[in-house]
Amino acid sequence: MQTLLLTDDDVDENARMDRVIEAVEGAFTAYQRGDAQMPPKSYIDLPQHNGDFRSMPAYLDTGSFEAAGIKWVNVHTDNPTDHDLPTVMGTMIYSDPTTAFPLAIMDGTTLTMKRTGAAAAVATDHLAIDGARSLGIVGAGVQSYTQLEAIATVRDIEEVVVSDLDEERTAAFVDAFDDRFDVRAGSISAAGHCDVLSTVTPSTEPIVGPNDVGDHTHVNAMGADAAGKHELADDLLLDAAVVIDDHEQCTHSGEINVPYAEGTLGDDDVYGEIGEIVVGARAGRSDSDGVTGVSVFDSTGLAIQDVATAHVVYEQAAAADNGSPFDLLGLDG
Repeated sequence: MQTLLLTDDDVDENARMDRVIEAVEGAFTAYQRGDAQMPPKSYIDLPQHNGDFRSMPAYLDTGSFEAAGIKWVNVHTDNPTDHDLPTVMGTMIYSDPTTAFPLAIMDGTTLTMKRTGAAAAVATDHLAIDGARSLGIVGAGVQSYTQLEAIATVRDIEEVVVSDLDEERTAAFVDAFDDRFDVRAGSISAAGHCDVLSTVTPSTEPIVGPNDVGDHTHVNAMGADAAGKHELADDLLLDAAVVIDDHEQCTHSGEINVPYAEGTLGDDDVYGEIGEIVVGARAGRSDSDGVTGVSVFDSTGLAIQDVATAHVVYEQAAAADNGSPFDLLGLDG
């Protein structure tokens, strides 16, 4: 039996966003219904290298597919300047749940970008107004690209406003999409007054306040992935319908982690988990008794999303004869 090696280009080619969104929504459903296992994300802190490792295993059965895997990912802040390497690198091992055979080893960095965009799209589909046509993005780094790609899959986005302190990154983003959207640089407030706003920065100080968003803006808070990170002002969070992906992860390292630790925001201030909304246990935006004002999706990124996306990538790649098969376990000799 052969294990499939899939590079970043292979993952990008085979992660069809519509299918990834569907798979990630299926993962949220499985998790909510108890048909998934996801041990807590574990950390290995390496302060001597200004970095850390994170391991993220999961198993899920959506009813449509069964999948298992683990992502090994790092955050080493000094990599770009000191080692000419990316800050974040990930490797995904995707396994057959029946036999445990390693079906694929694939780039986890591109995988993460795809599933992060897909998670925002699932939340947007349930929490944004039906006629959303404008998208604001704060932070023009690599995550911003898949935010637009994914959200434009679930809403007919026409106007895009991107805000970033780095003018070169902003210009690169505009150049990448100006043939498909009415896209321009703007202030945080201009981005926040769009129908949908995605924040994708590593900020530890709130940069978006209640006056920076519209009356019915849906906000995807995607940047916080470690304790101390905090993009949205506390009073914005307290006035909004806050939807989280996982209570343990969000209170530890998500957008709500700082006000939660300080006691400013508590469990009663959380509207619900995205899985509850996906399965219909809690109302979303389109329901008469659901969300009506500003909504916030606090996304920390779950291992079930990685495994669901890896399933899509592997199935597509195997069908298209993409990637490089090799005898990892020496079973063909």
